Amino acid sequence: MPNNKITGAEALMRSLENEGVTTLFGYPGGAIMPSYDALYDHRSTLNHILVRHEQGAIHAAQGYARVSGKVGCAIVTSGPGAMNTVTGVADAMIDSTPLVVICGQVGAEYLGTDAFQEVDVIGVTQPITKWNFQIRRAEDVAWAVSRAFYIAKSGRPGPVVLDFTKNAQTNLVDYEPKRVDFIRSYLPVPQIDEDAIKTAAKMINHSERPLMLVGQGVELGDAREELRELIEKANIPVGCTMLGLSALPSDHPLNKGMLGMHGNLGPNVLTNQCDLLIAVGMRFDDRVTGNINTYARQAKVIHFEIDPSEVNKNIHADLAVLGDCKQTLAEVTKHVQPADNSLWISRFTPYEQQENEKVIEPAVHPAEGPLLMGEVVRRVSELTENKAVLVTDVGQNQLFGCRYFRFTEGRSVITSGGCGTMGFGLPAAIGATFGAPERTVCLFVGDGGLQMTIQELGTIMEQHAPVKIILLNNNYLGNVRQWQYLFFRKRYSFTPMLNPDYEKIAEGYGIKARTVVERKDLDDAITEMLQTDGPFLLQCAVMEEDNVLPMTPPGANVDEMMLEIK
Repeated sequence: MPNNKITGAEALMRSLENEGVTTLFGYPGGAIMPSYDALYDHRSTLNHILVRHEQGAIHAAQGYARVSGKVGCAIVTSGPGAMNTVTGVADAMIDSTPLVVICGQVGAEYLGTDAFQEVDVIGVTQPITKWNFQIRRAEDVAWAVSRAFYIAKSGRPGPVVLDFTKNAQTNLVDYEPKRVDFIRSYLPVPQIDEDAIKTAAKMINHSERPLMLVGQGVELGDAREELRELIEKANIPVGCTMLGLSALPSDHPLNKGMLGMHGNLGPNVLTNQCDLLIAVGMRFDDRVTGNINTYARQAKVIHFEIDPSEVNKNIHADLAVLGDCKQTLAEVTKHVQPADNSLWISRFTPYEQQENEKVIEPAVHPAEGPLLMGEVVRRVSELTENKAVLVTDVGQNQLFGCRYFRFTEGRSVITSGGCGTMGFGLPAAIGATFGAPERTVCLFVGDGGLQMTIQELGTIMEQHAPVKIILLNNNYLGNVRQWQYLFFRKRYSFTPMLNPDYEKIAEGYGIKARTVVERKDLDDAITEMLQTDGPFLLQCAVMEEDNVLPMTPPGANVDEMMLEIK
């Protein structure tokens, strides 16, 4: 009788294929080596991207997931390998990014003995995952992998960690594919309450000054069309969170811009003047609300949300509409009545004019002086016909990027929102090129954040990943410097940066590069970057002490925005 048994490591590869995985990012090591040996025979179906650091693997998986809508997958070894992914796991948890992270682990017989490269991965990651599980038997591989992918992608997405002991990788098992699509006590999508739907529609119909706040939940739920149908029927102006910016085209007449500390003036100020606040797939982060004690106190609040734990967590909701927003928005639209709201919408105009005159025009069309971050971002966006994927690192590059990039397509914003992880941008952009190979991926990064994961230029070199890197080099940790200028008496404590020659570094990795200092050379350099087949690093020597405005100072009311710094 033939022996049909396979190793647990081989079972892992077949289970990944069974889940539709085609791309995974990783770095081999001792405790995960049996799985890498099995992967050797699956290279035609599982495209493994060798990163240069495990943090690169997790952030690349995030970029892949965010742009594609699929589950990102990373595979690393035990101990330091697993720990190097923890920042990205936490980042994915707070930003609702579906990931499955597979970590090697010492053999089950050595657990708890402080064996070489043993770390309690389950204990470390339990607070920052939707689910984690230690696979100690080869018999559990197929079930654990299927359950992991189901949990990661269902309901409100998030990361799952599988801790894979070495004995479970090497032991033999009769493999049978599994398909987990139900877990008792786990309700990923709440049942729709018809009364809540009708009440929401009634509140919208009776509102004279409605304002909708759109978050990433609209993107995650593929509800862009449903969103558009509702706002156009009821004529509701919209403000978007940073992660929700591409849920609605930037030029849509009802899109009034970005919410939050560095958002647009109109939607922030009028948050405290509307009579109905409609939040969709967003969690009322403190960077959006400012002082919660004065936030929208005059308004009734409707919260469309898939995760009940987010309702009333920060801002009290008069009505919760639970469920998948793709369904709930469509149901509410059936009951709302066409509305005018033109007088209310016209109240945005003076704020738009004021911000445009004092902030936007000087930032994107400066008459003289050094290059500004805002103008670089806007020209890159315009020369890609506003169709590119925006990836940012964290800092001023992120804020200028999200303020001045324009969007025509969904799933076009990849940035570290809730965690604010410097070093996120470069590997996330690499992942995005694999998740959407047909799209142009533009990374805006500062000189500080680039150096945190600069080794991933090696991954770009090996994969010829066509990342268009726009380095906004101001020789500072710019965002920290801005806060030091405003709130710490201009005491620039360890924020000036002594930078290397980035063109030479790019040359060492075989990546074409160019530096722009003069405004007259900007368009030509951007065009060269976009026409180059493969990766490109465009270094822009920007104004050293440029500031992101408007700005709501920390602890201030959402409508107390600074338009200038004196």
